[in-house]
Amino acid sequence: MSKVKAVIIGSGNIGTDLMIKMLKYPQNMELVAVVGIDPDSEGLAMARERGVATTHGGIEGLKKLDCYKDIGIAFDATSAYAHKIHDEALRADGIQVVDLTPAAIGPFTIPTVNMQANLDAPNVNMVTCGGQATIPIVAAVSQVGKVHYAEIVASVSSRSAGPGTRANIDEFTRTTARAIEEVGGAAKGKAIIILNPAEPPMIMRDTVFTLSEGAEEEDIRQSIEKMVREVQKYVPGYRLKQKVQFERFGDNNPLKIPGLGEFTGVKTSVFLEVEGAGDYLPPYSGNLDIMTAAAKATGELLAQRRMAT
Repeated sequence: MSKVKAVIIGSGNIGTDLMIKMLKYPQNMELVAVVGIDPDSEGLAMARERGVATTHGGIEGLKKLDCYKDIGIAFDATSAYAHKIHDEALRADGIQVVDLTPAAIGPFTIPTVNMQANLDAPNVNMVTCGGQATIPIVAAVSQVGKVHYAEIVASVSSRSAGPGTRANIDEFTRTTARAIEEVGGAAKGKAIIILNPAEPPMIMRDTVFTLSEGAEEEDIRQSIEKMVREVQKYVPGYRLKQKVQFERFGDNNPLKIPGLGEFTGVKTSVFLEVEGAGDYLPPYSGNLDIMTAAAKATGELLAQRRMAT
């Protein structure tokens, strides 16, 4: 069968990295256009060099391209504000949307966790870089036990945090915390992001803490290690920095948590590292790489679904 035709809206760092991935590792999608608003953007120039149609006329320019009528999937790597406009226009023309912005119009989607439930959604949201890296771990614990609380700390190089990220840190924490609960399965979630100015730039590091009951430590460890292997299928640089750590709290030594009361059960600590593939962005930008890799993996599943119907 022919491949599903796709478009990328947004010719900045994320859109360009996604473009390189789609062209370098082709599966069941054919990238037919890249859309921007700056005629001199590097991303549009690179697309033209690779024979991909471009426009700097935004969504209206996209509609004027000959390939528009054949597009089945659109990746939006612009902004939350612009995405709301794009989503309305694309949906009206039956184009399925993969949202890499904080708009969160469609359901939060993590390929290894809940993609199968969202295959028919007209719009799916990629949460945040921290969410893509850590929610699979929370979900892995939830698959074998009851998670009362989950907290994640995402540490990224300040060099890989552009103006959009810096302007939306509050949105990052709220969105990620909500997705920890809705997708990860935690009763209560919390997210923290740290921009590290270290030189040379540090690779993305993530820490995940969960408080759970109903599962043995070995079951939790195996579930987490299995999930890591699943994420590595589309993010090879995703790995555990050290062995999963456990601490057990009983009736005689409960863990006292402000606002949550006393907890008895297992505290699980997971330390992750996410190294980018270096397709367009530098390897230390694992926070951006995991977003584009997850978006590509999501698009491939959506394309597979469209080709089967």
